[in-house]
Amino acid sequence: MSDLLSRNADSIIWLARYMERIENLARILGVAETFARDRAGRNWLPVVQINADEERFFKRHRVADAGTVPHFYILDQDNPNSIISSMRAARENARSLRPLISTEMWRQINRMSTWMGGLSVNAVSQANLSALCTEIKEACQLHGGITEGTFYRDQAHYFYMLGKSLERADQTTRLLDIKYHTLLPRAEDVGSALDVSHWNALLRAAAGYQASRRVFAGTITPRNVAAFMLFSDSFPRSVILCVRQMDWLLTQLRTRYHLRGGARALELLDELRAALTDQTIDAVINRGLHEFIDWVQQHLMLIFGEIREAFCQSR
Repeated sequence: MSDLLSRNADSIIWLARYMERIENLARILGVAETFARDRAGRNWLPVVQINADEERFFKRHRVADAGTVPHFYILDQDNPNSIISSMRAARENARSLRPLISTEMWRQINRMSTWMGGLSVNAVSQANLSALCTEIKEACQLHGGITEGTFYRDQAHYFYMLGKSLERADQTTRLLDIKYHTLLPRAEDVGSALDVSHWNALLRAAAGYQASRRVFAGTITPRNVAAFMLFSDSFPRSVILCVRQMDWLLTQLRTRYHLRGGARALELLDELRAALTDQTIDAVINRGLHEFIDWVQQHLMLIFGEIREAFCQSR
């Protein structure tokens, strides 16, 4: 591994993670806004819970509602998990990577950072939140398109895609968990028009609604949605597809570029892949979907730690 890449691999991974995190947090907030609209605003606390931010949030706010949660996760510069903080961190990483990333990538990140830095409190109001989340998602998708079309395909690109795939897998589990576990409806709501509309909103937030209609043939059930988001070999945001992508990228770095390290990360990826392919969705649900999601998230954290240990330490 070259000295240049050794010094920058961590920044490349984190640039990808921050940009993916911004988009997915906008998706989670959009889902929560839809659910809250239907259930009198009672569903904002789960957003805080699935991001493990209870302690930090309640130091600043007494209640989790439509006013406090969107502001905390979009505009709060003192919240390291907010979209504005992630955008600032993404730009800083991009600035340090100027010799590696394309001019077009740098220009678009700058524009996005300037736009987000100028957002007012009114932008996250209940009336404007849905439109804002859509704008943020589209800005991130523009970044993705520019990156796909302009980022030179060397080791740096492999590390960027590693970070993107890892963050996407983690965020897909969080998006699923916000509905399936924390927002599980009352027994009498299951299968109702309201329940189905929530699952449709979740699929739309994950950019999987049209694809899921082809797969499900019009039958939307919690079981089908969970299986689609975890196990689908064709859905770009499914956990298994992200895991397979990470496995391929790591293997390429070790074989094509003869990089040492990463063996333990590959072992952990094998364990995760086996857990996602050797059991049915019914078995997962029977044992506890929330518990399975939690295990997946912990495994992804271990994999990330091993990747950083192997490739991102100064030598």
